[in-house]
Amino acid sequence: MTATVALSLIPVHAAAAAPAPHAPFCYGEPSTPAADISDLKARFSATNWMPTLQEMYRRRWPSGEKLAIAQEKDKYWDQFVNKRNFEGFAESMMVAIHEETHMWDLDPARTRWDVHTASWINASQQATTVPLHGGFARREILPLITDKLSDSMDGIYLRDSQQGTYKLQGVLAELNAGLMGLPAATVVQEHIKGVGASNARDIAATNLRYLLLYLRIAKDKHPDYWAKIKNEPKLRELVLTQFLRTAYWLDKSAPYADKLGSPDADKITASNYSAANIAIVEEFTGATVRRDTDKHCTT
Repeated sequence: MTATVALSLIPVHAAAAAPAPHAPFCYGEPSTPAADISDLKARFSATNWMPTLQEMYRRRWPSGEKLAIAQEKDKYWDQFVNKRNFEGFAESMMVAIHEETHMWDLDPARTRWDVHTASWINASQQATTVPLHGGFARREILPLITDKLSDSMDGIYLRDSQQGTYKLQGVLAELNAGLMGLPAATVVQEHIKGVGASNARDIAATNLRYLLLYLRIAKDKHPDYWAKIKNEPKLRELVLTQFLRTAYWLDKSAPYADKLGSPDADKITASNYSAANIAIVEEFTGATVRRDTDKHCTT
C-alpha cells in the first residue's frame, strides 16, 4: 500500500541532526584474482561443487568463501549453480552469490521487512539491525530517470506492479546483492565464457542509482521520513559504505567490462556522480566523497 505524504511549507527535515563528520577512509577488502585455481578446475564435478566454491573463493575472494560457509546448508543453492562444467560453474557464481546474499540478508532472524535490515558486506563486516522506518514506494523515483540506460531493470524493479511498491528495504537489498554478485564474477572472470554474468556491472551501478534517487525523493517529497532516516547512524554508515564499495568493485571489474557489463554501466556511473547525487550522499552521510581515481575513498 502506498501512502501519500503532503508536502509541508516548513522544512521539517531541517530538524534532523547533522551527521557527524568522517575522518578520511577508503573502502577495500582482500581479493587475489590471480591465485591459481587450476587444480580446482581439473577435479571439478557435479558432486564437489560446494567445497570447490569455498576453496576457490578462499584463494581469490574470502568474502565469498565466508558467505558460502554461512549459507552452506541453504537448500536453494542448487537451483542457482551450473554444475555441468567449471566454466559454467564460474559463470553461474554471479547469480548464485547474488541470491545467497539475499538469503543471508533477508533471513527473518536478521531482517524484519521494512523495519530493520541486514547486509553481508564482506568477510569481516556485516551490517545488522539497520533501521528503515518503512519508506515510500521505490517507483516514485521514476520521474528522476530521464534516460534509457537502466530501462530493462527499471521495468523489473520500478514499473512492475509488485516490485515497484517495495520501499527502502528493497532498494538496499538489491544493491547489496549486486555488490556481492559483481566481485563473485570479477575474481573468476577468465573462466567465464558465456553471458550469464554480462550485466554484473550494470546491476551494481543501477542499484546505486536507485538508492541515490530514493534519498533525493525522500528529502524533497517525504520530509518526515527524511528526518527519521537521517537520524539513524547505522543507516547513514551503510549508505556511505555501499557508495564507496560500488566504486571499489566497479573499478576492480573495469578491465573486464566487455564480459561483465554493457557500456551503459559506465554511463550510469557517470550519472551517479552528478552534482545532485553527490550532494545527497554527502548531506545524508556527513562525508565528502572523492571524484578522482580514488572514488572508493572519502576526503
